[in-house]
Amino acid sequence: MTVTDALTESAAVTGRVNGSLDAFLRERLAGESDPAARTALALLRDFTLDGGKRIRPLFCYWGWRGAGGSPDDREVITVAAALELFHTAALIHDDIIDNSDLRRGRPTVHLSLDKWHAEQDWPGESRTFGQSGALLVGDACLIWSEELFHNSPLVTRREVARRLFARLRQSAVYGEYLDLVGETRCGRLDDALKIIRHKTASYTVRYPLQIGGALADAGGELLAAYDTFGLLLGEAFQLRDDLIGLFGASELTGKEPSDDARQGKPTALIAVARQRADEGQRARLDLLYGDARLDLDGLAELRDVVRATGATAVVERMIRERHAGAVRALRGARVDPSALTELEALAATSVHRER
Repeated sequence: MTVTDALTESAAVTGRVNGSLDAFLRERLAGESDPAARTALALLRDFTLDGGKRIRPLFCYWGWRGAGGSPDDREVITVAAALELFHTAALIHDDIIDNSDLRRGRPTVHLSLDKWHAEQDWPGESRTFGQSGALLVGDACLIWSEELFHNSPLVTRREVARRLFARLRQSAVYGEYLDLVGETRCGRLDDALKIIRHKTASYTVRYPLQIGGALADAGGELLAAYDTFGLLLGEAFQLRDDLIGLFGASELTGKEPSDDARQGKPTALIAVARQRADEGQRARLDLLYGDARLDLDGLAELRDVVRATGATAVVERMIRERHAGAVRALRGARVDPSALTELEALAATSVHRER
């Protein structure tokens, strides 16, 4: 299989996952008669289908193929769609926690419900309604993710996949909590990497890949290689996100560039910058990073300080090292040749991106 063939097949897989999600959400919408509930469901459908890279479904699918799974099996697509619904829930809840206004270049779910409440001229605070409504919409996604996953015949026959799905959910919630706690103190690099391993690496690459492999009855050696690959690549993925979060252009990322800085997110990039900063640079970092009133001028100064410490070069090196280690782990395993090229292409895409 050539890189072009693999990428073409991945595009087809993404289309199949989108089709599965669309059919599932349309069925829920068709079965709902209450106008307010229909509004929320339509909003959820648009949010789920409009944007997103489908990283988790793709790693699940190619983990399946790497273990010898059939390219034509419809059930693996259903499982992959379940993972994307869990991700949708995580995004909705994360945006509430971070009080973010933008996601994928459009209003977040809680902001959309806030505006809808105001348009109805209903009593009560629109902001509170928006956040509470979005919390419930996210909870619905969690429930439906469970439904899709556990109703699959592939899953019912494979206890390993069920255990991995439980670990994925636990790890994502634990990582989110560590991230929240990290905003209250100046995080160390070890703390930032621990958050990365739980909040991003495990639920973005590690467990989706292993779930796909387990569904195809992968042996212990292959699942161990998937584990190493997933953790290393997942860390590299989030380290790239750290750089994009501070230096990325909002027209590409679909998010406000100062969001993480205003909240004082405990990123590896800022931890490295603090380690390498001199006394004056550290004072500026402490003043700017976590300032809820940070404006564009302050953001520009923060970027200059971080660059001056050399932290960006260090994080770029960390990304390269983890990417290389992930690829080595994969090449050392017995991965079906039809999947190896695509997994390597997905790895490259995950670490060399602008959004």
